[in-house]
Amino acid sequence: MISLGELTFTRRAWLPAAPHPLYDLVTDVSMIGSWSPTAVAAEYDDGAGPRPGAWFSGRNQRGGRTWRSRSQVETAEPGAEFSFVVGGLAEGIVRWRWTFTADGPGTVVAQHWQVLRLDPVLGSTREELLTLREVMAASAESTLLAMCRWVSEQAA
Repeated sequence: MISLGELTFTRRAWLPAAPHPLYDLVTDVSMIGSWSPTAVAAEYDDGAGPRPGAWFSGRNQRGGRTWRSRSQVETAEPGAEFSFVVGGLAEGIVRWRWTFTADGPGTVVAQHWQVLRLDPVLGSTREELLTLREVMAASAESTLLAMCRWVSEQAA
């Protein structure tokens, strides 16, 4: 089969802004549809926001398939790190983690993806799971590039 260690990746990009404003963009989950080719919409539950334990719902699409997800915030350290687990902290299947590191006049933003446990919704064969990892890595790269373009246009 496959080990969970194989189902992870990190993608990075340098963005022309300080860590705190970029953290604020990422933690405003309603903005994700502006950049991601996969996550097209998200919103926090009523009264929730970017704090540990908070929940949000998302709508995703890939290859003509659309689905909803529920995620719970794991870490929310302004200007440094934001992570959430799809399916919730107790029984989630995938962790998304964003880190923000000041670098000269900008920030290195890293997007990390990690499968926490195997679930049929992710795929049932090694090939399907590795394909999912590659598709999600490409989506993360597209998201980071689109964010960079968006931030640059806002500054102009």
